[in-house]
Amino acid sequence: MKGLEISRSFYDEFGAPMLSAFTDVLPYVAVGLCGSGSECGGFDDEISRDHDFEPGFCIFIPDESTVDRKTAFALERAYAKLPKEYCGLTRLAVSPVGGSRHGVIRTADFFTEKVGSPDGVLTVERWLRTPQYALFEATNGAIFSDNYGEVSRIRRALLSMPEDVTKKRLAGNLLIMAQSGQYNYMRCISHGETAAAQLAVFEFCKAAVEVIFLLNGRYMPYYKWCFRALRELPLLSSGAESFEFLITTENTPDLSETKYFMIEEIASSVISVLQQRDLTKAICGDLEKHAYSVNDSIDDPNIRNLNIFYCV
Repeated sequence: MKGLEISRSFYDEFGAPMLSAFTDVLPYVAVGLCGSGSECGGFDDEISRDHDFEPGFCIFIPDESTVDRKTAFALERAYAKLPKEYCGLTRLAVSPVGGSRHGVIRTADFFTEKVGSPDGVLTVERWLRTPQYALFEATNGAIFSDNYGEVSRIRRALLSMPEDVTKKRLAGNLLIMAQSGQYNYMRCISHGETAAAQLAVFEFCKAAVEVIFLLNGRYMPYYKWCFRALRELPLLSSGAESFEFLITTENTPDLSETKYFMIEEIASSVISVLQQRDLTKAICGDLEKHAYSVNDSIDDPNIRNLNIFYCV
């Protein structure tokens, strides 16, 4: 079983009965598995089990005015007494009140750590500056039970990135794609700077992958998992093989030409989606023009007038 399935099974078998004894606090509790860790994104495999992997779950509780420290400590002690082994996995040591990825965690502490806001309400500045992987960790995994509704409400709100912010992120990454892939890659090859050419490829691929996640309305996870997640996207996921080829091949004369045409194919696919969604008014194959067109379509002048690279 995958880690998320193990967590859910462990909760159903042992966690739910344990929590049922806390009748006074149960209406304020949410339980699930989300945050850091490959299992929270569904990316775990056998290799993942060599560190920070256990049968466990998160018990989210509100602030001390609703659930005091004494009750939180009692919850943590009850959680610590659950079976030490499950599905052949050994549980990790737990520190009192949210000392690990699992166990009792204050809702405000979790979301403050991930996105800098205890209630998930983000200013425009925070939306622009918060990395996609942090938003992914705040909204990934699954909530098994949420009697209070607070955790689910915050997660839903964080899944709705403002349109102007999405456009700003798109614009900046599109311009990086244009500069690194369409322009600088072959210039570096012409200069004989094959290492610089490969850096240009890396810049192009990183920006392009982020663009694809934005166009899919999904948050891009930490770079270690972005290709696995990319392959599962409904839109432009076929680009994963092209990115892997670009990143892992050399820059010999024959290969560099192939790579340049591949870069142009990726650019063309992205432009097609931008045009289909009326995100750009430009009619050409130059990603730079599309980047500025996307930026010009931002409604909020304060966001529109920021440097185009402001949030990349």
